[in-house]
Amino acid sequence: MFEISETIVLARQSNATLQGKVVRRGALGNSPHKFLWYNRTHEEFAALTAGKRVGRATARGRWLSLALEPGYVLLFGECGGRVQYHAPGSPVPKKYHLYITFEDDSFLTAMTQMWGAMELYEAGRELEREYIKDMRTTPVEADFTYNYFSALVDELLTGPKRSVKSLLTQEQLIPGLGNSIAQDILFRARLHPRRALAELNPGQRRDLYAAVVETVREVAERGGRNDELDLFGQSGGYVRIMDSKAAGKPCPECGRTVEKIQYLGGACYFCPACQQ
Repeated sequence: MFEISETIVLARQSNATLQGKVVRRGALGNSPHKFLWYNRTHEEFAALTAGKRVGRATARGRWLSLALEPGYVLLFGECGGRVQYHAPGSPVPKKYHLYITFEDDSFLTAMTQMWGAMELYEAGRELEREYIKDMRTTPVEADFTYNYFSALVDELLTGPKRSVKSLLTQEQLIPGLGNSIAQDILFRARLHPRRALAELNPGQRRDLYAAVVETVREVAERGGRNDELDLFGQSGGYVRIMDSKAAGKPCPECGRTVEKIQYLGGACYFCPACQQ
């Protein structure tokens, strides 16, 4: 599943590679998928994309927007799988959920393995889309300051009891984060996944904020996680510290055996000595 760092990478690569290309033909998928959301029929998508010029791509949270000018935006959201550019002469994948060929014979395909949205909007209307219209500030925006983060924690303390993992992975309280990168954030902040938000002292709160910002930035700088693919089908360069491969092995900091638990709908990997 793409998280914020991967959508940043895809947007950056799209702006360097796709911008200015003219669409010859656009097509929705040839492989039905129960949990994939379109908002156009096959005929509508083909008619509305033909002749459009690719504009700027932007990333916000787990959503990637690609301008098709004039007047439209192609939106990829909550997807896991591949959004891939193919040079002229490349073979077309046998299965795809979206296929756009350009006038220079290069093309773009998208395929999701889990769920996601691939939708075409009139420019501006994509901002009304559920999950986008009320999105909170993301970790790469200038407004994601420590004061903003601390106020968010204070807001959550007035409601039901929450853990630090809940803050990172539930309800997109911090848009773009997911269970995968949350493991490394918590390891860097030296916090157990079950640690209650209310128990954090000021120093731990600052450490958690710094871990969020620095981890997201580092993953994006390294081209995404190494178990996700970029626009060119290449694996990212960020190797996670705490994942399934770490379970049962020595902690890279203290040597204690890394443990695994199931918590809040997903696996958690942590060091019982470093993360309290």
